[in-house]
Amino acid sequence: MALSVITNTSSLNAQRNLNKSSENLATSMQRLSSGMRINSAKDDAAGLQIANRLTSQINGLGVAQRNANDGISMAQTAEGAMQESTNILQRMRELALQSANGSNSSEDRGAIQKEVSALQEELTRIADTTAFGGQQLLNGDFGTRSFQVGSNANETISLSLGDISSDAIGQDSLIDAGTIYGIGATAGTGFNGATGAGAVNISGNLGTSGAQDLSGSADAQALTNAINGFTTGVKAETTVTAALTAFTSADTGTLTVGTDTYDLADYNGSLTSLASDLGKSGYDATVDSGTGTLTLNASGVAGIHIVGGATNTLALDGTAAQAGGIVKDSSINLTSSGSFSVAGGGTFSTATNSSLSKVSDVDLSTQGSSQSAIAVIDAALASIDGDRADLGAVQNRFSHTLSNLSNISENVSASRSRIQDTDFAVETAVMTKNQILQQAGTSILAQSNQLPQAALSLLG
Repeated sequence: MALSVITNTSSLNAQRNLNKSSENLATSMQRLSSGMRINSAKDDAAGLQIANRLTSQINGLGVAQRNANDGISMAQTAEGAMQESTNILQRMRELALQSANGSNSSEDRGAIQKEVSALQEELTRIADTTAFGGQQLLNGDFGTRSFQVGSNANETISLSLGDISSDAIGQDSLIDAGTIYGIGATAGTGFNGATGAGAVNISGNLGTSGAQDLSGSADAQALTNAINGFTTGVKAETTVTAALTAFTSADTGTLTVGTDTYDLADYNGSLTSLASDLGKSGYDATVDSGTGTLTLNASGVAGIHIVGGATNTLALDGTAAQAGGIVKDSSINLTSSGSFSVAGGGTFSTATNSSLSKVSDVDLSTQGSSQSAIAVIDAALASIDGDRADLGAVQNRFSHTLSNLSNISENVSASRSRIQDTDFAVETAVMTKNQILQQAGTSILAQSNQLPQAALSLLG
């Protein structure tokens, strides 16, 4: 290498290496002081982009976990109120059973009704005042809300809450006299409740039956059995009420209630004896001796059929038994804990919607109304139980979501750490190396700066 004074190549080389080691030392110190391997895009451009994307996911997962916990808290608030509403309905049911007992006087039932009225008001008050963060939960305003439980858009869980006030829950029912669901007295020789039934479609809270051809059902009870076979949440029950009059000892016909047959000649015109045997068969039969009328109420039967014998005296709802007989088919009462509709069949040409017997209308002032109240309260309990089951399922979803979010957040954080965080064990070794290189470079630079002085010895 030539000996030059103007250009000191060794010094330039030492300066370049010293600058490089100084920059590397500064980078190591920056990483160690900040704790991050990537402090700017120049450190790792691709790594910075990946780390930022992972940071967005981690931050989103943290918010999603808080959202899911809020959802659990809201659901638990609503369920706690529903539990107290259930307790109220259970007490109302006890009172209805008590009032339905024949040992109570009208004054006793009046006292019972006072407590029922107070419970009805409290049921509505709970629904109107149960709130979470200023949002009403159980008065019908909540509807369906979506909870953001993911780090990306539209990763949600929906929560639905309905109205559980006393005027919004109860038993939905549909009793249509004059159709296949309630045919009146007709002349004939047998039950014909399903005649012309055709296609029927029932839409309930559990689903839709679809168009079902029930014209093959033999009678009202067979039709009821077919409807109960659908998974719609709608229950069908046959009921029939009839007035039997003009019964004399000359009557030799037969009375058929469902599958039970009674020979009228055996009763010698005594409605009391006939009522006694009907009662033994499980039917509700009462006699008004003043008017000579036997009132018969029966459920779970196809209907009532009277066929006249040698003489035709016994009348069904004012119509005397004819030679071919007189029939009163049972009406089919449809009930559910939720609203439903029926379309098609018989005289139905459009969908017929159910009507609600409300808990707020429960009246225990009479024995008959007390019996009816039990079914209304049971339906209200079933409705709230269904809502609580939905809440329980949602809470379990939130819990599983939280566990999954926590697992994802942990692993994504670990991945980001490998990309972005400083490995102190490695970086301290690199800093030590760079410190030694800087010291060595400084020493070499000092010596290389002395090389041009060798030219002076040549000149001297």
